[in-house]
Amino acid sequence: MPVYLDHAATTPISAPALAALTSVITRSGNPSSLHGSGRRARATVEAARETIAAAAGAHPTEVIFTSGGTEADNLAVKGLFWSRNAADPRRTRILVSGIEHAAVQDTVEWLEKHEGADAVWLPVDEHGTVSLTALKKELDDGGADSVALLSCMWANNEVGTIEPIAAIVALASEYGIPVHSDAVQAFGSIPVNFKDSGLAAMSISGHKIGGPVGVGALLLGRAVNLTPVQHGGGQERTVRSGTLDTAGIAAFAAAAQDVTENMATESNRIAGLRDQIIDAVRQAVPDAVLRGTDPADHPNARLPGNAHFTFPGCEGDSLLFLLDMAGVESSTGSACTAGVPRPSHVLLAMGLDEDTARGAQRFSLGHTSSQQDVDAFVAALPQAHTMAKQAGMAGHPSRIQTASTW
Repeated sequence: MPVYLDHAATTPISAPALAALTSVITRSGNPSSLHGSGRRARATVEAARETIAAAAGAHPTEVIFTSGGTEADNLAVKGLFWSRNAADPRRTRILVSGIEHAAVQDTVEWLEKHEGADAVWLPVDEHGTVSLTALKKELDDGGADSVALLSCMWANNEVGTIEPIAAIVALASEYGIPVHSDAVQAFGSIPVNFKDSGLAAMSISGHKIGGPVGVGALLLGRAVNLTPVQHGGGQERTVRSGTLDTAGIAAFAAAAQDVTENMATESNRIAGLRDQIIDAVRQAVPDAVLRGTDPADHPNARLPGNAHFTFPGCEGDSLLFLLDMAGVESSTGSACTAGVPRPSHVLLAMGLDEDTARGAQRFSLGHTSSQQDVDAFVAALPQAHTMAKQAGMAGHPSRIQTASTW
């Protein structure tokens, strides 16, 4: 079995979630149908809604089921923008952090191109923490009346930095600006409470917490007006039409209950393994640089399962494939477009140059991670790094034959 260190992408389904999935998926019934099978499916969905609401610190009516985090992000950002802009056409600006997941970043860019939105990308510091000073300046000087919404992730998916959501919401609330947070990485890893946060909307996803792929939720305040993105049968408060995945929702709820009940113990265990990885990388590769907040300095400012490094003079993709050959699965955390590797926009926003950013590697742990996994990684890293560094920045644009010369 390979050593799996890419839980931030997808974590294996948990035993409680698998049990719920296999139990419910054999039953028939559309939860919108009125006959017995439909009513049983509806009861399953509503029980799951209550479980997820309890896990996320929300009221059950605030749980809007979606197909995952990407849909939840699209629904929140587009829906809030359209609703707020329709109420006041001056509201064209979207304040958004410069390190968002593509589900938010690309949605904002689409609204700019097609719907007349004006994006304001909030800067971050060298650790990936959003600048509260810059946010306050935008609100004070930029004209708060022109802001449709603010979106900032709860924790970054690449470098693991936990954002100051409470302070961000407090600033925005002074001007009556609704805040959305992509909490896909945070939910299930650290305490997240929708009610206490003051957020208008919050996105979560099943496959990041031990649930199945293809199910998630948008937590949406009961007083928040949201324009639907898709239309149909009017399910989910008429905000998100579509037949609900009863089995997936039941499994999502089982996973949510499991991770929240065991969060304190599991977070400490996983953070301990993460710290071993950080120490091992620093010993094996002294010039490697930990990106994001250092847990030794700020233990509560980084996700417990995230260790992200840049390796100077080393192509991230090369290191990934060499580790993979040695039985260790990790991630570069960067996008790849048309076969050409590109540096992470998160690392660039943190002030890194392109060459440095291209040497990124993310090691993320989860509920199946063990001491044996860490030991295997520690054993595999030195040789993989040596070979990757010998290959150098092989994927750098200056070393890639361009299409025009083929």
